[in-house]
Amino acid sequence: MTTKQNNQLPHLRLGVNVDHVATVRNARGGIHPDPVRAALLAADAGADGITAHLREDRRHISDEDIERLRTQLHVPLNLEMAATPEMLEIALRHRPHAVCLVPEKREERTTEGGLDVAGQHNQLAPFVRELSGAGIRVSMFIEAEPRQIDASKSVGAPVVELHTGRYCETPAGAGREKELERIKSGAAHAAKIGLECHAGHGLGYDTVGPVAAIPALAELNIGHFLVGEAIFTGLAQAITRMRALMDAARAAA
Repeated sequence: MTTKQNNQLPHLRLGVNVDHVATVRNARGGIHPDPVRAALLAADAGADGITAHLREDRRHISDEDIERLRTQLHVPLNLEMAATPEMLEIALRHRPHAVCLVPEKREERTTEGGLDVAGQHNQLAPFVRELSGAGIRVSMFIEAEPRQIDASKSVGAPVVELHTGRYCETPAGAGREKELERIKSGAAHAAKIGLECHAGHGLGYDTVGPVAAIPALAELNIGHFLVGEAIFTGLAQAITRMRALMDAARAAA
């Protein structure tokens, strides 16, 4: 029987972000813990891909990390980066499977909110065009707003990743449900206009289920929570549990 006949949703991919393994390494210097080793372990534990954000200030992932990830991984590498000439040159040199364009401020602790694709259309379109021309799949990290989703389609990106930070940070209750509905609506709109839709930022064991159950989503990207849990249970076990929660939510949906 086909998936459709069984009324089952397609497999939901899990991308594991290894940035904060590098954060721990850089706190002391040296080579331990190694984010590339973490990435390989994550892939063996069930990750469908690896995400790494090469920031302009190199606060965690380094250029050498990207080079090693690109050559050693046997699963797709998703390079998160700001839309700058320096990062474009790096992406074109390494040619990862995918690039996710994100907003970036030097003073922020982590990526805050989504990229304003609608307001930066003319600046972003050439980046998408060059990356796509090099055979790199491009996604835009955005808020779940129709205006930003439509703008992502307009600049030529085939994929959007919806920011789930507000949903995760809102206490359980009516407020969180409202944020969840916003993500559901955004994902449905993205699918309607022909975009592949991903989601991520801040997801953990307590918040992943309702998001994983959204039919229009193809991939979740999760990092900080998994690295934190790895301190207590080990990275493989943390990923295995997250994968099980995603699969259970998908099956129930």
